[in-house]
Amino acid sequence: MRPNRLIVAIACIALTVIFMANPETSEAAAPATNEVLALTGAKIYIAPDEAPIANGIVVMRDGKIVTVAKANAARVPANAKVIDAAGLVVTAGFQNSHVHFMGPGWQAIAMQPAAQLQQQVADMLTRYGVTTAVDTGSSLSNTLALRQRIEAGEVPGPRVLTAGTPFYPENGIPFYLQHLPPVVLRGLYQPATADEAVKLVQQNVAGGTDIIKLFTGSLLTPTDVKPMSIDTARAAATEAHRQQRLVFSHPSNTEGIQVAIAAGVDVLAHTAPNGGPWDKALTTAMLERNMAVVPTLKLWAYELTKANVPADAIARFTETGVLQLKAFAEAGGQVLFGTDVGYMTDYDPTEEYVLMARAGLSPGQILASLTTAPADKFGEKNRRGRVAAGMDADLVVLSADPAEDVRNFAKVRYTIRGGRVIYPRADEGGARRR
Repeated sequence: MRPNRLIVAIACIALTVIFMANPETSEAAAPATNEVLALTGAKIYIAPDEAPIANGIVVMRDGKIVTVAKANAARVPANAKVIDAAGLVVTAGFQNSHVHFMGPGWQAIAMQPAAQLQQQVADMLTRYGVTTAVDTGSSLSNTLALRQRIEAGEVPGPRVLTAGTPFYPENGIPFYLQHLPPVVLRGLYQPATADEAVKLVQQNVAGGTDIIKLFTGSLLTPTDVKPMSIDTARAAATEAHRQQRLVFSHPSNTEGIQVAIAAGVDVLAHTAPNGGPWDKALTTAMLERNMAVVPTLKLWAYELTKANVPADAIARFTETGVLQLKAFAEAGGQVLFGTDVGYMTDYDPTEEYVLMARAGLSPGQILASLTTAPADKFGEKNRRGRVAAGMDADLVVLSADPAEDVRNFAKVRYTIRGGRVIYPRADEGGARRR
C-alpha cells in the first residue's frame, strides 16, 4: 500500500545520464588508513549470543579490529587515537537491509556538493549506526555514484549494496505508479517471459547490482494484488543465484509470499499485513526455503496515516504485521532489520525497535537482526557482524544499553566504519577523545 509514490519510478530510471561508478566497488572496504583507533572503558557486546565485556577496549588498525579485551588484559598502543567510551556501549556495525536512495535529496548524486551529501547520509543512516545499507530499488547509476563517492573517501558513509531497478509482474505496475508519463512507465521492468526475466537479471548484474528485487505481488489497486508468474519469478531467482546474488521479494499479500517461496526467493523485503496472520504451514514453508524477513513494521502506520486511514484501523493493520513477525521469529526464522527509509521520510528507527520488541524479539535478537544475521545471509560472517579480532572495524558506540531499553539502539554516539569515525555525535557529553 504505497499511494502517491511518484518519485519511486522516476528515481529508478530517470537519472541514467548520471555518472556510472565501477560495479566492483560494492566489495571494497572503507578507504585504507594507517590510523590506529582505540575505544576504552566501554561495555562491549561481542555478539548477540556471547556475554558482554563490562569494561573493555577495542583497538583498530588498517580497517580491521586487532584487539578486543578487558581493560586490564591489554594495552592501548601509544600511537592510538583514543575515544574514552566509559559508560557507553559498543556493538558491531548495523545493517539496514531495506533503504532507498530516491527523492529530491538524492537526485544527481554525482554532482551534489560533498558536504550536502554527507549531511543527507548522516541524517538517514550513519547517525543511526548504519555501516552497511541495502538499497532495494533506485536509479542504479545514481546509487552507484553515491557508492563511488563514499568508497573514494570523499563522503563518509556506509557500505552501499543495491538492487537497482526492481522487477514487476507483466502489466503489473503498482497503482501508485500507473499515472506516470509513458516514457517513465516503459522503462520499468515487467518481464513477460522467463527468458526476458533472465536477460534483465543479467543486465542488472552487469550494471553493478548486488541483489535482485522482485515484486512477487504488486498492488494494482489499494486492495487488488497481481502476483508475478511463478515461472518468471523462478527464472529470475535462478539466474540471480547463478550470478551469486541474493533475491529480495516485495510480496504485498500471502499469495505474493507463496510465489516467492516457489521461486526460491531469499529475503522478504516486508511483512505483508494485507494477507492476514501467518499460519504454521506458511512459516514452515518459508523456513524450508531458508527465507529471511525484513519486517518494516513502522512503515504500515506511516503509509496508512498518509492515506487518512482511521487510527484504530492503522493499529489493527500494524498489529497484524507484528503478529506475522512474532510467528516467523518463534518458528526460528531469520530476521533482518530494515525500515524502508528513503521512501519513508521519517528516518528515526526507534519505533521499529519498539514494534520488534512487541513481536517478542529480545534485545539480543534485535541486535542479531542488525549484525550477525545479515552478515550470515550475505555470506560475510567471517568478516563482519561481530566485535572480534580480524573482523572489519565496523562498530557502533551507543549512549545507553539496549538490553535495558530497545530504544537505546537508536541512541548512537559514534558510527565507525573501517576503523574511521564516520559519524560523531558531538552535541552529547560523555565520550572524550584524546
